[in-house]
Amino acid sequence: MGMIVAFYDMANVEGGNLNVSVLSNGIYTAMVTTVAGLIVGITAYLGYNILVSKVDKVVYQLELRTTQFMDLLNEPI
Repeated sequence: MGMIVAFYDMANVEGGNLNVSVLSNGIYTAMVTTVAGLIVGITAYLGYNILVSKVDKVVYQLELRTTQFMDLLNEPI
């Protein structure tokens, strides 16, 4: 939205007198939303990796228990 506001304000400047204060509000909004999006994205990515590692740990434990059980079944009596 910030860049849309910046370009909209730039298009509506009359007389061709474009200064930094016209664009700065829109650019500021764009930068704040970009930082907020990065914070949310990085946090979600870290949470995803933590969950994947926990699931992998459970799967490895299940594979180990299954292998131990199969070895127990195949033991000679």
